[in-house]
Amino acid sequence: MGVPTGPGRGKLGIHAPRFRDVLTAGKNGPMHVDHLTFAAGPEGLESTVDRLGAALGAKFINGGFHPRFGTRNNLLPLTDGRYVEVVEVLDHPAAEKAVYGQVVRARSEMGGGWLGWVISVDDIAPYEQRLERQAVPGSRHFPDGRLLEWEQIGVRGLMSDPQLPYFLTWKSSPDLLPSALEGSITLKSMHIAGNRPRIEDWLNVDLEDGLDGVDIEFTSPNGTPGLNAAVFEVPGKGEVRI
Repeated sequence: MGVPTGPGRGKLGIHAPRFRDVLTAGKNGPMHVDHLTFAAGPEGLESTVDRLGAALGAKFINGGFHPRFGTRNNLLPLTDGRYVEVVEVLDHPAAEKAVYGQVVRARSEMGGGWLGWVISVDDIAPYEQRLERQAVPGSRHFPDGRLLEWEQIGVRGLMSDPQLPYFLTWKSSPDLLPSALEGSITLKSMHIAGNRPRIEDWLNVDLEDGLDGVDIEFTSPNGTPGLNAAVFEVPGKGEVRI
């Protein structure tokens, strides 16, 4: 799967409007680097979580089940209202139909690893306008039965161009959001194989100074695109690169 060669290209065609044009006309609040997603490898969710937890000196928690996507996850809360999600596809009919389930399965079959990064926004309507489709409702059933809900869009973009983040808007009350969980580890930077101008146009922001307090380093502009690594500041351990 190749990287689109310029703004406005891709599945929408050469003449599709750029995100920059659409978002400038709309009203959208600040973008928040919400979370990073790591696909479990062939060893399974538990073993992947144990390995990452050992590297970061922290314990993940059981996040629950995504009924619309046929996946489940474990979470590690971070500082600044962020978190790391480790996700695993299930033997479930929803996983065969949902784009997100397909993306997770494909990454896991490649050995697992970083799947992507996610931006939360207050208003998802400008992104629906740009992509010419509606956001998809998402939900996660907690182990205790509570339900977390959101809307997301852009996973198809992630599927065709893995350097790009997708977008979500949280619909549940603040006390249910992952940002309500306390964490002590800080996401310092992301290392992305890809094209900086492409992502800047996708987000309508200048990434020279990073985004939302997170540094972004671009590597291998002509290589396979995607999130290659993340660097965390871990109390008592210093910087840890995953």
